[in-house]
Amino acid sequence: MNKLAIVGYGKMGRLIEQLAPEYDFSVSARIDLDGDFSQAADADVAIEFTQPDAVAGNVEKLAAMRVPVVVGTTGWLKHMDRIRAAIQEHDSAMIWSPNFSIGVNVFARLVREAARMLGDQPEYGAWAWEIHHHTKKDAPSGTLIKLIDEMKSGGFGRPIDASSNRAGAHPGTHEIGFDSAADTITLRHTARNREGFARGALKAAQWLISGSGEENCRKHGVFEFSDILFRSDS
Repeated sequence: MNKLAIVGYGKMGRLIEQLAPEYDFSVSARIDLDGDFSQAADADVAIEFTQPDAVAGNVEKLAAMRVPVVVGTTGWLKHMDRIRAAIQEHDSAMIWSPNFSIGVNVFARLVREAARMLGDQPEYGAWAWEIHHHTKKDAPSGTLIKLIDEMKSGGFGRPIDASSNRAGAHPGTHEIGFDSAADTITLRHTARNREGFARGALKAAQWLISGSGEENCRKHGVFEFSDILFRSDS
């Protein structure tokens, strides 16, 4: 089995450990905040779910050991240049995503297509809304920001009203709507639990170390999950 280092041993880290054997991984290191990264030195790949302000330092430490990493934390994109530099310097690899749920990534494609078709229909306004548990650090979520970017990339150039709620233990709902005087179109994705995020991260970890060769890091560079998820070689 491939060796997996888990960085961030909270609810997501424990779920990833539980599901790891289904993806041919054995957990060789469990590193929490301020943990000893030397534990990960012999790992084939790492999965990181921690806090936004910890991501850049965590990736730099893993890159220095040439351990490729899947980053599931959100809210850190202002550090992307620093992270890309570390990955390039050490010829390592990283996959990141605002959301590793396969369903959410399909949902984003549907949102983009709806925005494309309604971009030239000026009677339609648009909104974007999400809700998560009260402990989620970033608002709006990285997923909602990504969905809005997809709408704009699809050609929807009018204002998009965005809002967020934080309450209870909700695992996450994202809604995109288009409204006119004649009708309303609502697109919604609701997560039932964290399992979809964990399974997507494990699939990403498999992809990072797939391929031929004896090198620890078999893929090189920085990738977004949505870019590789629907590729024929993923």
